[in-house]
Amino acid sequence: MANNSGKFNLLIVDDEEEYRDSLRIILESEGYLVDDAASGEVALDMLKSKDYDLVLTDLMMKGIDGIELVVKIKAVKPHMDVIIITGYGSIKNAVEAMKKGAFSYFVKGHDPEELIIEIEKLRKLKELERENSIYREQNKELDFMLDTKSPKFKRAIEIAQKAAVSNVNILILGESGVGKEVFAKYIHSCSERKEGHFIAVNCHALSESLLESELFGHEKGAFTGAMEKKKGKFEAAHDGTLFLDEIGDATLSTQVKLLRTIENKRIERIGSNRSIDVNFRLVCATNKELEKAIREGEFREDLFYRISTITIEIPPLRERKEDIPKLIEFFFGKSKVEMKKDITEIEEGVMNFLILHDYPGNVRELKNIVERLVVLSEGGVVREADIPRSKMKADDNYSPDGIN
Repeated sequence: MANNSGKFNLLIVDDEEEYRDSLRIILESEGYLVDDAASGEVALDMLKSKDYDLVLTDLMMKGIDGIELVVKIKAVKPHMDVIIITGYGSIKNAVEAMKKGAFSYFVKGHDPEELIIEIEKLRKLKELERENSIYREQNKELDFMLDTKSPKFKRAIEIAQKAAVSNVNILILGESGVGKEVFAKYIHSCSERKEGHFIAVNCHALSESLLESELFGHEKGAFTGAMEKKKGKFEAAHDGTLFLDEIGDATLSTQVKLLRTIENKRIERIGSNRSIDVNFRLVCATNKELEKAIREGEFREDLFYRISTITIEIPPLRERKEDIPKLIEFFFGKSKVEMKKDITEIEEGVMNFLILHDYPGNVRELKNIVERLVVLSEGGVVREADIPRSKMKADDNYSPDGIN
């Protein structure tokens, strides 16, 4: 069966009902989501209200034929792919359709497995393109977020760059919202492991049992609800980077297992006694004072030394005010695109507030406020009236008339 867990949406276009139905049954049995149309005209009408990952169209049809349908689809939805279905005698025309933009062709009467192979080839190609697009967007955001005028922030970046080329474990310290995961991704992108996966786990967000299942994986039947085998994040990060956020919130029991895994580079899934070798680069982060947690018996000293060969401290946003205008510009630009809003004016009071606010929630808070302002904007205007009242009252630096 095809590995299409992402649910590929297909549209079959063929004026032969019997063939159309049989092909739909085959493809649905492989796990694809399938609609069908009896003509090119019907297909184009369906495409007005729904997007498909792939259109499978017969070449020879009454009215709009396969080649014309390819041209019309590509004119309105250039990223939508088409596979031509053809008979033996019309392969030349199928090749012509490929010149017009079709992905490939399938000959009627051949083993349907050949068609499934083509569909899977396309699905994997689309997934790779999507991942590359996300990677490019993340790198662009990383470059912008790390462009700084702050000496403290520059120093943190310098340490990250030097540490990235080694394979040592890194501990990132900083208040909530300063961008610890951004730094972790930057370290990964600068390392020899950048082609591998970057896997992030928030230790605070999960209970002890769920965290251990998430990290180490489990076998089918290992506990109630374990309906199938699951690989853990250590395995997922093999040859890549594992980022453990809020490591200070892991229980002492979990800390023991983490220490053993870090030292031995081996894990055992829950419910199994078989050791699995794992090769990962570990980056941890916390907003807690781990030395204090050690003194109070809440964090293991031996684990602390294992995870903190290099320590990077990220300053809070209030200590790098010089970066705030650039970040405001970046988040407004990003939010406009994501929310499809046309912003033509930002009231002066908004900019005064955003520049002078103390940001106890750091960069995350700034991003949140900007997103709210963009959502509530009217007629292309970002209004001072939409600043959260609670934040204005809490901010001694802010005055509606300007800078204090």
